[in-house]
Amino acid sequence: MSTMIYKNYAARIEYSEEDKCFIGHIAGINDVVGFHGESVKELHTAFEEAVDDYLHTCKKAGKAPQKPYSGHIMLRVSPEIHARAAMMAEAHGKSLNAWGAEVLASAT
Repeated sequence: MSTMIYKNYAARIEYSEEDKCFIGHIAGINDVVGFHGESVKELHTAFEEAVDDYLHTCKKAGKAPQKPYSGHIMLRVSPEIHARAAMMAEAHGKSLNAWGAEVLASAT
């Protein structure tokens, strides 16, 4: 699956049968920023405009724009999964953090 990304922001996109267009939102932030387009090209342009407008609006309001994600993940797993992951990381000669990042990267 491909993702629209602009200035490190990603788009969450759906198709609206009712409106006969693509509806998108900036993903990974709490602020609600939407956009739409009837074609992929229109949608992409609208997405970039939405991100630029969001950043401009935040600057104008003196508010720091939300970043999509910090890069820190906290997972709660069973002790058995934790142990298995630690063993797999060690078997690959990596820290649990490095091994987990590699596994997650390959899953996307």
